[in-house]
Amino acid sequence: MNRLLKYNRWNAKNLIESYTPCMFTNYKKFSSHNEQNYQFLQQSIVPTMHFQASLPRLPIPELEKTCERYLNAVKPITSEEEFKRTQGIVESFKNNIGKVLHEELVELDKKNKFTSYISGPWFDMYLKSRTPIVLNFNPFLSFKNDSKPAYNDQLIRATNMLISSLRFFKSLRAEILEPEVFHLNPEKSDTPFFRKIVRFFPKSISWYGAYLFKAFPLDMSQFNNLFNSTRIPHQNKDEIRRNPAGRHILVLRKGHFYVFDVLDNEGNIFPPSYIHACLNYIMKDKHPTVLDSIGVLTTENRDTWASVRKHLENLGNGEQLKLIDSALYALILDDEDWGGDKVKLAHEMLHGPAGNRWFDKSFQLIINKSGVACINFEHSWGDGVAVLRFFNEIFNDSTTNHHIHPHSIPANLDVTQKVKVLEFKVDETVKQAIHIAQENYHKLTSNLKIDIMQYFKMNRDYLKNQKISPDSVMQLAFQMAFYKQNNKIPATYESCSTSAFKHGRTETVRSATTATKECVEAFTKKKNKPSSNELRTMLNDCSKIHNQLTKEAAMGQGFDRHLFAMKYYIEKKGEKLPEIYQDSTYIKANHFHLSTSTLYGTAFSGGGFGPVVEDGYGVAYGFHEELPGCAVSSYSTYRNGKEFAECIESCLNDIYQVLHATRKIDG
Repeated sequence: MNRLLKYNRWNAKNLIESYTPCMFTNYKKFSSHNEQNYQFLQQSIVPTMHFQASLPRLPIPELEKTCERYLNAVKPITSEEEFKRTQGIVESFKNNIGKVLHEELVELDKKNKFTSYISGPWFDMYLKSRTPIVLNFNPFLSFKNDSKPAYNDQLIRATNMLISSLRFFKSLRAEILEPEVFHLNPEKSDTPFFRKIVRFFPKSISWYGAYLFKAFPLDMSQFNNLFNSTRIPHQNKDEIRRNPAGRHILVLRKGHFYVFDVLDNEGNIFPPSYIHACLNYIMKDKHPTVLDSIGVLTTENRDTWASVRKHLENLGNGEQLKLIDSALYALILDDEDWGGDKVKLAHEMLHGPAGNRWFDKSFQLIINKSGVACINFEHSWGDGVAVLRFFNEIFNDSTTNHHIHPHSIPANLDVTQKVKVLEFKVDETVKQAIHIAQENYHKLTSNLKIDIMQYFKMNRDYLKNQKISPDSVMQLAFQMAFYKQNNKIPATYESCSTSAFKHGRTETVRSATTATKECVEAFTKKKNKPSSNELRTMLNDCSKIHNQLTKEAAMGQGFDRHLFAMKYYIEKKGEKLPEIYQDSTYIKANHFHLSTSTLYGTAFSGGGFGPVVEDGYGVAYGFHEELPGCAVSSYSTYRNGKEFAECIESCLNDIYQVLHATRKIDG
């Protein structure tokens, strides 16, 4: 999946443990006691985009450092012979064509000071991909249930979450949503005094004003694509299309498409009873499930979908598609009820009944019959920071400010004049395309397995008390598990946000290191196994190195995006790729058998995404209720995800035994 940033301190733990924002904001919240309070989720005195213009720019690493980091990353996954050959290739690259490419990238970056050097290439990477976005790109984040069971009724929860999302939207649009800021010392900077002072700093220097308080504003450029936004398929390259004029919501149920306005002509949110009535009408619609819904077409190869969509427009469906594209977002109401089956829930939220989805929307808020809710989001427009801020805010608001209650009665109005059912004109070409899409979708998803693991012997606080990084422990467990299962160290991707910089996206933490390799081999020795104290020293070294790599990545000092950008621009010029990119080591290093992303937050109950390669694992992990766990996705033709998840648990046991045997007295 999206994917996810924890903030603790301004060091290896600040913009880290990948992409989960843990807000320290202390904004003013509102209830629905009056119209003004109903309309807005927040009313920040500091404008939402106040810091955007003065954010520091994403640095381009030094070429020598990039080459050094690259060699350090590939050493544990290559043989001595492979590594020696790659050393020579990298040395030649650094002193010849690499130097030229780096200088060209630096010059280009100087001419485009309004953005980052990675922004354009990264958008193109997503939008030029022709593979289906379901499983390959779209992740999901699952909400906890409302603590009050009666409010988990599907209709009640959908209404309350929709209203909270509109309050968020209006606060964002009015620029009174609290800016995204990491507070190094919240007691001093996350205060009314701080806000009163920094709002008077001109936008051109406002970031520096916040810095004086040891507060670090983050990039919010992606937030504008949360609403009224859709990925539109075209031949060769898609586009992200945004229509801010849309005042309606798109609702899908049983493969039927409904739209109704949620904002009036002045842009105000309609009353809760009105929204309740519209959703109630949709919920009571007795039309049978559409088995050949056009929603399944959004799971297709992008060129195929582009061709079919053009044909749909030519048939006279332009207005229907425009209503889908311009909707604030898609609200999905599923009829599935999986109870407590986490695996079936994960499948539903990740790829679900495709006919009741529109994967191209910036995000889909999915709520099933049990009231279980999640967000499934399209990844090209942004990363986890914007989605998770929205995710946390609407959960907190919808479970605190209940605008609809179990005893609420929908407004008495002629809903048939408010809710529009979208009817599509289809011919044999479209019907055949839907049939093929359904077959392809079935082939893709029937081979996908999701396995859940949760570990109960140690939690985040236990690991912190042992002065060891919780994230490094999880990453090491993944390395050990893969080694146990496959007898080799895998190329591993861990996502880390670079949102501390203007138009930052992500950087890769290469969590497979020489230190983890040595540690894995030591833990798995059959004979002459090191002592617990020796193993503990190795665990500490792994944690220290992982923290350093994460800090470097968060500060834009990895190597992956730098190499990627140089490769992108030489390909754009149509020139031959340098030897470093054709080297088997580079290909191996970017074939991520382990693609990982961490999630953490009070609203979060789970998440997931598909493997990035057919013979790999997608590992969404985090600390639910402070306990470590993960959802492992894999394609059963290539990998045994159940066995891998069991290996992770076994490896966490091995790590725990060492930590317990060598624990500090205060642990």
